[in-house]
Amino acid sequence: MKRNTLKTGLLFAMLVAFGTVTVSAQSKGERKEPPTITELLKELDKDEDGQLSKDEVKGPLKNDFDKIDTDEDGFLTKEELEKAPKPKGRPRN
Repeated sequence: MKRNTLKTGLLFAMLVAFGTVTVSAQSKGERKEPPTITELLKELDKDEDGQLSKDEVKGPLKNDFDKIDTDEDGFLTKEELEKAPKPKGRPRN
């Protein structure tokens, strides 16, 4: 009888621990606001020249680089980024 109580207690403790880890992992996946243009420049502008080259960008920004680079000089300026169309969010499952 004592052994069954011990097993049940351990099983319960493991389930509680697993549930806590799962909830914690889900809460970390909360949606964040997209970065501001200033934050983007600060984060991605490796040579700190105030503009972004195609080598400095990634993701959707890199995919749409040519559309955003309206003066076709090979760089994205703060003004071009401000006029750029907003990226569409990921579809919800």
